[in-house]
Amino acid sequence: MTTFASDHNLPEEPKAPPKSARRRAREFVLQGLYQWRVGGADETAIEAQIPDLEGFAKADREFFVGTLRGVIGQQEALSNQIRKHIDREFSELSPIEGCILMMGAFELNNHPETPYRVIINEAIELTKSFGGTDGHKYVNGVLDKVAALARPEEFIARKAR
Repeated sequence: MTTFASDHNLPEEPKAPPKSARRRAREFVLQGLYQWRVGGADETAIEAQIPDLEGFAKADREFFVGTLRGVIGQQEALSNQIRKHIDREFSELSPIEGCILMMGAFELNNHPETPYRVIINEAIELTKSFGGTDGHKYVNGVLDKVAALARPEEFIARKAR
């Protein structure tokens, strides 16, 4: 017979805090970018399919669309920006880490209202959830270098504290 924690008055696992609409949007952007990069899906098909997924109604739709289109539209510039800070060809990165790095670089370049540490932390959390075992360390290191060049004033001010 299977017993559960409640049968023995064991403490339940703490619930994770609810995800913000932007966090959810980032997860859906990652799914869309993965479909684009690995499966060859185009932007139109992704934008038509992703909103039907469970939980999308709680995501920031505008951020999802803007980030998905932005990353796909700026893919060459983003991969070139990242390439300066990686130890292998961009194409050799895991698809998840490559997509997360492009998302992070896109946000660093196009969302100055979001602090760079927030963008990097969000990328780390996505990598912990969907990437390889230590992928988050790699993503952190690369995006930290991208941030130093993309947002030098903010980066220097943060390091000075």
